[in-house]
Amino acid sequence: MIYGLLFFEFFKIGLLALGGGLVTVPFLFELAEHYPWYTAEELVNMIAVAESSPGPVGVNMATYAGFKAAGVSGALTATVGLVFPSVVIIVLIAAFWDKIRQTKIFSYLMHGVRPAVLALILNAGAELGLLALSDIWAVVLCAAFWGAIHYIKLHPIIYIVAGGILGIVLGL
Repeated sequence: MIYGLLFFEFFKIGLLALGGGLVTVPFLFELAEHYPWYTAEELVNMIAVAESSPGPVGVNMATYAGFKAAGVSGALTATVGLVFPSVVIIVLIAAFWDKIRQTKIFSYLMHGVRPAVLALILNAGAELGLLALSDIWAVVLCAAFWGAIHYIKLHPIIYIVAGGILGIVLGL
């Protein structure tokens, strides 16, 4: 039963989360409300782990959530459920790409989907911010990292490692 539910829920996310891994976050918050697989607080940690791990963040998050729900087989089930719609859709798009990419309807569709995807990502960021910025040090670090990312533009791994080190040093 749990495996069918995991597959179905992550299949829906894979089918509907247009725009990439971070767009899965609102869907994952919804799962946290409906199932005892993980809490919203665990989701914030899950996102941090998924963002700092190799591979697509959505796949990493599905794997982690599936593991929390039902161990290794749950991780495999959730991951396959998430990836399956994308594989089918990409194969279909690739088969018809030359015919559809030049159409006005496809262009209109893409221009309409982009703002919706951005809104989902911004909403996910706001929800994560409310959970992750739990004290003044977290707010200060976030502002400092945002400024550094915006103006200094180092490799992202440097910010991830620095955040981990500062978290240990400051006891966050």
